[in-house]
Formats: sequence, C-alpha cells, structure tokens
Amino acid sequence: MTSSSQDSTHEQSAVEEKKTSRRPANTAFRQQRLKAWQPILTPKNVIWIFFVLGVFAAIVGGLLIYASRMVSYIELDYTDCQTKANNGDLTPMPSDLVKSHWRNGSANIDAQWNRTENVNYTFGIGKFEVPNLRMCTLQFNVFQDMSPPVRAYYRLDNFYQNHRRYVNSFNADQLLAKNVTTSTLESSSCAPLAIETVEGETKPRQIYPCGLIANSLFNDTINAPVPLGVSDSVAYQWSEKGIAWDADKDLYKNLTNPDYDLILPPPNWRNQYPKGRYSPEYPPPNLKEDEHFISWMRTAALPSFFKPWAFGNGTLAAGHYRIDIIDNFNMTAYKGRKSLVITTTGPLGGKNDLPGILWLALSGFFIVMSLLFVIGNFLRPRKLGDHTLLSWNKVPPSAAAKGKGKAPTGPSIGMSTGRDL
Repeated sequence: MTSSSQDSTHEQSAVEEKKTSRRPANTAFRQQRLKAWQPILTPKNVIWIFFVLGVFAAIVGGLLIYASRMVSYIELDYTDCQTKANNGDLTPMPSDLVKSHWRNGSANIDAQWNRTENVNYTFGIGKFEVPNLRMCTLQFNVFQDMSPPVRAYYRLDNFYQNHRRYVNSFNADQLLAKNVTTSTLESSSCAPLAIETVEGETKPRQIYPCGLIANSLFNDTINAPVPLGVSDSVAYQWSEKGIAWDADKDLYKNLTNPDYDLILPPPNWRNQYPKGRYSPEYPPPNLKEDEHFISWMRTAALPSFFKPWAFGNGTLAAGHYRIDIIDNFNMTAYKGRKSLVITTTGPLGGKNDLPGILWLALSGFFIVMSLLFVIGNFLRPRKLGDHTLLSWNKVPPSAAAKGKGKAPTGPSIGMSTGRDL
C-alpha cells in the first residue's frame, strides 16, 4: 500500500471518529470547568447577612401593611336579619356585626337594619313574580369617598365548598349543553340530584343543572346602594357583569332548543318558576352569561370565602345609603354566617394585613439571630481555621507526586467540587 493511500485511510477514519464520537466539546462549560465562588461564612459575614435580610424583610412588610391600610371597606353581617331585625322600624345593628376601615383612619359607621315581610320580587328571563319573600334593608354611612373600582362581595363563613363529594357534584357535558342521556346522568357524580321522577309521571326527568353545587347556589339578591332621601333611579351604578373569569366562561354553553318534558330545575330553584317547571315562557337560565352561577361553581378551598357580586367604576361618595337584599339564602342549616362587603382595592388587592405581618415577623427573626450571633461571638469568640486547607485550595495528590513533593503551591482545580479558582 502506498503512502498516499495510507494517509487517505487515516484521514477517513479520523473523520468517521469525529462524526461518531459522543465526547463533549473541550470547553469550560461542557467539561464543567467554570469558575465559581464560594463565600466563607465567618461570624462577621453571617451577622451582616442576617441583619441586611432583616432590614429588607422589614421594608417589604411595612410596604405591604401600608398598601393594605390604604383600602377602605365596610362589612355588614346580615345573617340574623330574619330573626333579630324589626319588621318595619329601623334598629341599630349589633356592633359585632359591623366592621369597617377607612383609608385616612378608623371611624365607626352608623348601621341600621329592618326586615319587610311578604315582598313580591321578579326573577328570571320570563320575569316571574315570586310572592311572600322577605327583604332585609341595611342602612349605613360611608365615612369618606370610596374611589373606584368599588367592589361588592358576599362572604360566607362555615360553608364547606371543599368537601370531596360536593366538589365533584356536577356534570361537565351537561354544562356544555351536550346531549347527556338520563341513564348516564343517573350514574354520574351528580347523584342524588341527577334525575327525579315527578309525581304522576313514570318517566324520570333530568335535573338541569344537576349536582349539589348548582342546587346550593347563593340566591340572595343584593340591590345597588341608594343614597337616603332620593329615589331608586339614582342608585349607585354597579355592574354584575365581568365578575367571572373568561377561562371559566368557556366551561359553559347556553342550552338551545331544550326539551321541557325532559329537564327540571334543581330543588332550590323551583320557587322561581311557575309550578317549579321550565317552560318556553320561563326557560332555563343562560349559564354562559350567568356570572353569579359561574363564580359559585368555582368552589372555594376554605370554609370562609368571598364571592364577587358586582363592581362599580364610579366614586361611592361619602354619605348615608340604603341597600335592599332579598333574603333567600338560609345559613342556619349550615350554622354559618353571611355578610355583605363593599371595598376598594389597593396595589395588592383588598385589605389583608397578614402578608405584611408575616414579613415583619421574618424581619424580627433575622434581626434577633444577628444579635444572638453578635453576643455569641463576643462572649465565646472562635478562632478561624486556615483557608489554605480547604479542599479547593489543596494541591491534588497526583500533582504532588509528579513534582516529588515540590509541586507549586496556590489555587488549583478542586477535584471534588469542580471549581477552578
């Protein structure tokens, strides 16, 4: 074989080896030779680190509490309106049922209530008038202007929406207006509120929407605040639209061409429909546009929670207001409480001092630890070790062997840590 053919064969094998080799490139990053820095935690460094962290946490905590204190809100617990409020005459609400906070300082509000029996109220698309309802009227004063956006919530306490069976009690296909057979619905997680046989009929009907969540929908009606001494036509303008998440709205569709002989309202909804039935004049609600229903179906993780009711983009001026509430939602069955909350928002949302308090507690921990280290270092100082004996400063044994004990001293590659100083 000639010399030229040997050279070409060698070059070809080298090219093939280069193509098939899985060896990482000889770079500092690929070969894990990047330079690194590891601080030496001397007592002085630790004291300063804890102190700086404490100051930082104190600043963050102070800002969070300041942002929370800039929020004004009113909370009125009207659970006992049916039993403790007078029928007709206004009486002061118990002080433990009224809470408030104002941006420029604290001030007590003058809250009163009464109830009105045998009220007629119109519900639904078909405007069906329901008689013999109870209305709770709340009167209160707004201590100072509440700047927009002004949000209204209802708060429920001791209502466990996080119960396993409750959370699963719905049918996603039914909410998307898909064809769901009665047998399929009967065996779904909606049971026992999936199907029902009406008296005098043999064919069972589907409950629409089925399940425990839909049946327990919060059904109080909270009207907009009205300044005292004026007509209801000049009530504060708030909107009950835009309170649900857009992602949640995609989980619902309107039921088109419903079979009225097949579907039935949930038990707690039936007083809002003639004879407790859907009909062409009184059709089922459009679930995709019923944002109170959509918000309710997003179950809460804790037994005390807020749900949005409405929001206003105008200033709620200081003064005295009246709010009428159709009081349907019975909390005594749950031994719970319900409240109306009207609040402004700050940079971080509503009023909540807890994050700021936690940051201040963390700040106190850091500062106390720094003081303990100062005291400990003063009372029992500790002699520092020799930094040259650290693993990444020691000469590898192989280098010492090659130099027969005369290897140059100084920084080198730490084999155990991959550091190149």
